[in-house]
Amino acid sequence: MVMVLRAGCRAALFLWIFSNISCRARTALPTSQKCDEPLVSSLAHSSFSSSSSLSNSYAAGYAKLNKRGGAGGWCPSDSDHYQWLQVDFGNRKQISSVATQGRYSSSDWVTQYRMLYSDTGRNWKPYHQDGNVWAFPGNVNSDGVVRHDLQHPVVARYVRILPLDWSGEGQIGLRIEVYGCPYWADVINFDGHVVLPYRFGHKKKTLKTLKDVIALKFKTSESEGVIFHGEGQQGDYITLELKKAKLVLSLNLGSNQYGSIYGHTSVTTGSLLDDHHWHSVMIERHGRNINLTLDRHMQHFRINGEFDYLDLDYEGPRGDSPPTSVLRQVHVGTGVPSNIGFKIHLTGVHFDMLILVASIAPFRFDFSKSGTGLNDGQWHEVQLLAKENFAVLTIDGDEASSVRSNSPLKVMTGDKYLFGGFLTQMNVLEHSVLHLSFQGCMQLIHVDDQLVDLHAVEQGKLGSFANVSIDMCAIIDRCVPNHCEHGGICNQTWDSFTCMCDGTGYSGATCHNSIYELSCEAYKHLGKASGSYWIDPDGSGALGPLKVYCNMTEDKVWTIVNHNLQIQSAVVVHKPEKDASLQLNYNATMDQLSAITSSAEYCEQFISYTCKLSRLLNTPEGNPYTWWIGKSNEKHYYWGGSGPGIQKCACGIERNCTDSKYYCNCDADHKQWRKDTGFLSYKDHLPVSQVIVGDIDRPGSEAKLTVGPLRCHGDQNYWNAASFITPSSYLHFSTFQGETSADISFYFKTSAPDGVFLENLGNTDFIKLELKSATDVSFSFDVGNGPVEIVVRSPSPLNDDQWHRVVAERNVKQASLQVDQLPLEIRKAPTEGHTRLELYSQLYVGAAGAQKGFLGCIRSLRMNGVTLDLEERAKVTPGVKPGCSGHCTSFGMYCENGGKCVEKYNGYSCDCSRTAYDGPSCKKEVGAFFEEGMWLRYNFSSAGSNMKDLVSRTLLSSTEPENAASDFNLNREELSFSFSTSKPPGVLLYISSYTKDYMAVLLNASGNLQIRYHLGVTKEPYNINVDHRNVTNGQPHSINITRNGKEITVQLDHYPPITHSLPGTSDLQFSSLKSLFLGKVIELGAIDEEIRKYNTPGFSGCLSRVQFNQVAPLKAALRPTNISSRVHTEGHLVESNCGANPLTIQPMSSVTDPWHADSGDNPSHDGKMLGSDVNRNSAIIGGIIAVVIFTILCTLVFLIRYMFRHKGTYHTNEAKGAESAESADAAIMNNDPNFTETIDESKKEWLI
Repeated sequence: MVMVLRAGCRAALFLWIFSNISCRARTALPTSQKCDEPLVSSLAHSSFSSSSSLSNSYAAGYAKLNKRGGAGGWCPSDSDHYQWLQVDFGNRKQISSVATQGRYSSSDWVTQYRMLYSDTGRNWKPYHQDGNVWAFPGNVNSDGVVRHDLQHPVVARYVRILPLDWSGEGQIGLRIEVYGCPYWADVINFDGHVVLPYRFGHKKKTLKTLKDVIALKFKTSESEGVIFHGEGQQGDYITLELKKAKLVLSLNLGSNQYGSIYGHTSVTTGSLLDDHHWHSVMIERHGRNINLTLDRHMQHFRINGEFDYLDLDYEGPRGDSPPTSVLRQVHVGTGVPSNIGFKIHLTGVHFDMLILVASIAPFRFDFSKSGTGLNDGQWHEVQLLAKENFAVLTIDGDEASSVRSNSPLKVMTGDKYLFGGFLTQMNVLEHSVLHLSFQGCMQLIHVDDQLVDLHAVEQGKLGSFANVSIDMCAIIDRCVPNHCEHGGICNQTWDSFTCMCDGTGYSGATCHNSIYELSCEAYKHLGKASGSYWIDPDGSGALGPLKVYCNMTEDKVWTIVNHNLQIQSAVVVHKPEKDASLQLNYNATMDQLSAITSSAEYCEQFISYTCKLSRLLNTPEGNPYTWWIGKSNEKHYYWGGSGPGIQKCACGIERNCTDSKYYCNCDADHKQWRKDTGFLSYKDHLPVSQVIVGDIDRPGSEAKLTVGPLRCHGDQNYWNAASFITPSSYLHFSTFQGETSADISFYFKTSAPDGVFLENLGNTDFIKLELKSATDVSFSFDVGNGPVEIVVRSPSPLNDDQWHRVVAERNVKQASLQVDQLPLEIRKAPTEGHTRLELYSQLYVGAAGAQKGFLGCIRSLRMNGVTLDLEERAKVTPGVKPGCSGHCTSFGMYCENGGKCVEKYNGYSCDCSRTAYDGPSCKKEVGAFFEEGMWLRYNFSSAGSNMKDLVSRTLLSSTEPENAASDFNLNREELSFSFSTSKPPGVLLYISSYTKDYMAVLLNASGNLQIRYHLGVTKEPYNINVDHRNVTNGQPHSINITRNGKEITVQLDHYPPITHSLPGTSDLQFSSLKSLFLGKVIELGAIDEEIRKYNTPGFSGCLSRVQFNQVAPLKAALRPTNISSRVHTEGHLVESNCGANPLTIQPMSSVTDPWHADSGDNPSHDGKMLGSDVNRNSAIIGGIIAVVIFTILCTLVFLIRYMFRHKGTYHTNEAKGAESAESADAAIMNNDPNFTETIDESKKEWLI
């Protein structure tokens, strides 16, 4: 079916509705025929007109391309910006190209011009391209022909050429040719009061369609009106209308009365459509997917609801029906008051500028009226009425809010009215005054009830004008189409626009760049710890950011996305349904989740079904009662622990189901509770979005469902890399599509001084990124305005075989380039000019053409949010290898505290085994809480063993086993740890030997730190009193001790290191190391009496990150390592970070520090004494109550402390020789010379 409607007057349209019905409408031209005929050369002399001519020999009729008649072309009488050449084709033509030439054999030609077109010769529209009123480049001599193919064809009867610039040696001289073809179509006019019904040629009363294509053109001078409307008996409808000069398409494919399905969808596009010029519309619908195209700008959207078919009545409204399918007109009154009256319809964007100035004698008056949204591009009516004793200002006919002058006045006008602004000097006597002029359009200007003839003004017969285009409104809505992406708000001025990106999650001139990282993997390599983060899986793509939890483990980075289904959710069926449906709602869209799973190396989701008389998969051969739905909305009949196509549960795979006849525990249909659990790990099916449970409606049937969060690790995009090993090697991909917005980001590393990263070519357009020198990265491109190059210069060489990041972007506003964290280089785009990047060749990564290629590695190459698979393409490309080694050269710095960087194929990991730290970057301190009497012992060696302790010797002395000494004699040791306690005295650390050598770190009774060294045959140990302050204040403190020969360096917290020297009688070696103790010293043989004093009752507090050379004894006790067998503990050691994070701020003085042992007197109490008349019995009763409450509180505190600190218990083998032992410690040693103990690992220790 084809319905062609055409009109001219106030509102006109023509409409095609395609269907399987034949049509008789005539079309303009078969699409196969080329529209490239010369339209000017055959025209008569009378078809040409101009603003003026130098003489008859220079008349407009001689302005034909390659003709030499008359003086060889058209020349106006004056060469200024108000000249024009006009051609009348006689009827409407479709115009595809325009060509120009100078006046024959002269110095006269036009170097730049604009083209206007019109159907009537009165209302002109400038040709637009790339969002601007286009200025065509002209000629450089008199005889050369310069032809321009229009980016989009125009349909018009009249064409007008406006010279903007011309030859500096001569004047304006012009010959032209316009290329195109005939254009004709049916037109129907609407006056705003009629309706045109259309009957579909179907026998049925309704038309039901799945696909529709509707195309039409319309023009109108009204801002409101319905273009077409259709509706059906079931509530379906489609409406296309104008609202405030914007096009609004409303559709509904079906709703229901309960409101659960709401199908209404409304989309707005375009603006300033009431310009009385033709606008083309195309609506393409396939089901719920819609493409709405207005004047070549396409907008895609999806209709709400769940229905796909459009059901319309076979006939639209008749003559007696409500006029829905019409273009409604808004009629404005034309009455104008007497005396001085002005009535102006105007539109624009700068309403703070001057509209009207009138010379009024003998004085001036000022008053204003402000309207709302007057800079909205709509036509507004301004009316000023001035009578003998008052003046009134009215906007848009709203008399209720008119502004009236307050005081009586007498108004007498002069003979001059200036609209839009005025000259800087109105007459000789007045001073020059500068005023901003109005920017916008005016029409229907009335003065004293008389319509001003603007054509008479143009011809100089009435008044004058400057910098004004008569018969043309060239306002451009620079926010339509909206170049602000991702929901950015567009604000515009007369010649530019800006984007407000606040709250969008994006930044940049057009809100194009995501402010978040792409994945948890990226956050890890920024040194971030585990926690909740926003990620943007497709960067600048259409998907928005989402919040996930990043779990940074030592070897993997897990991305965790939660949903709303509770653990062990009861499965309930709602009658009359037989199945129960459990929906999982994630804090992300399915497209976002799909982006995460697609880029991940591995994904999993735990699922558990707890059942009683409720079968699951109905194995071995029945139809499943329960299934789950994944990301592609497909049903899956396998369960956790199994895989696609296998209708089994985990127990069926492992052959350990409770009933071997079934492949799921629940399928045995027992009356007892059973469970089928496991992980779903086929990531192309994840995540689980819905679970349908079928066998739940029988008497006694019960079930509970648990679905864990989506968990993924690895980022294939982040580490997707290729190595270019020859200067001529390259990878090629399909043409880069970045017409108006392009972003490119990647990492590179190289040792070569230069090379091309990537390049894509067009006819004249191109885009290229290259390393121009060892310090310069260049981003160059051409979109038709000439080549542009942006260079970032690094202060240090970039060919250092380290990873460097490059981010380049180009949009209609600007281009930018950033390398690593260097300052961003920005180049603004011209306000007028080409904006579309048109490329046709393949995208080359590496060598391009005859240029020198790139030698090195490129990874994580993303273009407009899409990661290019370099590895897959490199597998089949000579000279390029997939992957890239040497990640530790760039990321090894993130392995802190002595952690070792370990190379992996996709990235790196940190080996923290020889440190006292844990975590993916070796930054997490490993610590524990010690109660009184608890201790830890680490054995450096075992009695009689030598070679088997080679590993321990290595840890103590060197990283190379062959360099280890044959015994444990040290000339140098390094010790560091942190602690916190509030109970002095105590032993923090003690190192014993098989000789009398020892080292101790103690807390004395005053809370000060003391270090003791005894090396060699000295009679007394060497004491170092670290007396900076009282360290038993419950706050964490850090201690670092280094001995090199006889020189000892000690640093406490942030204080400067202090160096001490051992006495001359001390040895240089710490000989025959035996054991290291934490918390208490339990050692056979003689112990220094001073140390024995600190041994009772023992250290109570926290120790963290204890490291002696490369031995971390506390970590070995809490983590399984290769030296854990050498660690023995007394008491159940509870991991805690209470001793971590040492102070980094200046401590308070002893006077102001409340934790200091030598603090001043206790604060005085400001209470008042009780009077003698207080009842004694009341006081006694109150005292008893207070004692009881205090006792109860103490009991509760004790119970809580016992439950949470001693919830876990430990057992030791009771000493059999306790009766004869001198002490409990000796009894333990007599019973167990290796200090072994048995710990009940089934218990857990809780600490608060």
